[in-house]
Amino acid sequence: MNHQFGDFGGQYVPEPVIKALEELEQAFNTHIQDPDFKKEYRYYLNEYVGRPSSLYFAENMTKELNGGKIYLKREDLNHTGAHKINNTIGQILLAKRMGKKKIIAETGAGQHGVATATAAAMFGMACEIFMGKEDTDRQRLNVFRMELLGAKVTPVTRGTQTLSDAVDEAIEKWVERIDDTFYLLGSAVGPHPYPYVVREFQKIIGEETLKQIKEKEGRLPDYCIACVGGGSNAIGLFHEFVPHDEVKLIGVEAAGKGIDTKDHAATMTLGSEGVIHGMRTIYLSNEDGTPMPVYSISAGLDYPGVGPEHAHLKNSNRGKYESITDEEAVKALLYLSQIEGIIPAIESAHAIAYARKFVPTLDKDQIVIINVSGRGDKDVEAIEKYINEHHIDIKQV
Repeated sequence: MNHQFGDFGGQYVPEPVIKALEELEQAFNTHIQDPDFKKEYRYYLNEYVGRPSSLYFAENMTKELNGGKIYLKREDLNHTGAHKINNTIGQILLAKRMGKKKIIAETGAGQHGVATATAAAMFGMACEIFMGKEDTDRQRLNVFRMELLGAKVTPVTRGTQTLSDAVDEAIEKWVERIDDTFYLLGSAVGPHPYPYVVREFQKIIGEETLKQIKEKEGRLPDYCIACVGGGSNAIGLFHEFVPHDEVKLIGVEAAGKGIDTKDHAATMTLGSEGVIHGMRTIYLSNEDGTPMPVYSISAGLDYPGVGPEHAHLKNSNRGKYESITDEEAVKALLYLSQIEGIIPAIESAHAIAYARKFVPTLDKDQIVIINVSGRGDKDVEAIEKYINEHHIDIKQV
């Protein structure tokens, strides 16, 4: 397995971690080809997660925007309410076959944490989730969900107390417990082979979407749009379409309070190449090369880097990356809720917000697929607070 995506990827980690990564890679390469493993994985996706998720024609949104034809890939309908469960089921099945007894993970918005705790409960494994203190405050409902499922949630109080710091803490604890513990990384980031592992367990999104759009429209879409933090939901959708040059891939990241401020997570827009969390990628850095503090209303997008495959897609001009502000995302969440009766996660709302601006510029015979990577139940309290503080008219979006 190649360690690189073009100039990006690799393994920039201490020697003790190399050994664990090699063990993971060997197990992954063995089991991902095993018909019994694949059969078991698909069984749980179908019978437990509820796949395939629907590809829904957003008729009201299509009419209102008066441009291209819009389809929504409904990952919000999965068990636990997001795409994250696709990956946690796959990795825990790997952990079982490797003889690991304990699971540790990091989480930002809490969706990966909930999905990890869910899978750990089902397979009877001890589970500890590291989450930035700031994110535990923003996502109290998801913290309680993890605890309900039997997981231990450990708040991380260093740095910005968000996702980047949770990743650092989880990796450090993993190194201390490598013999019996499996690190279940939630996004397509980190040292090799994690970006490949996560992509392989998320590419089901794009595989289903390709089949579904051909059944519905008889052809490929013109555009695929997804939000990008670390980038697992986006790479899950994009991967199947990468060989088809006629399909344009658009990732949407968090502009926070604006890219002209310091309060954003616009990695692709303003970042530079370097090493973070064991990988070479594009990330937001200070002059000394350390990761910049980042901000987004979305706990799932406030990450200073991006998966190395996304960095490669950008640099090779195969993917295009845009940014959306907090305000635009909040209004998009309200918009989709009111026009289609679907409350999206605030992460997914970034993709919806970009589509609101972009789709009206298209011809009516063009087809756009937007990945609704998660549902917005977890965000309702934070959105209500934002609306009240910013005096947004809930009916004027």
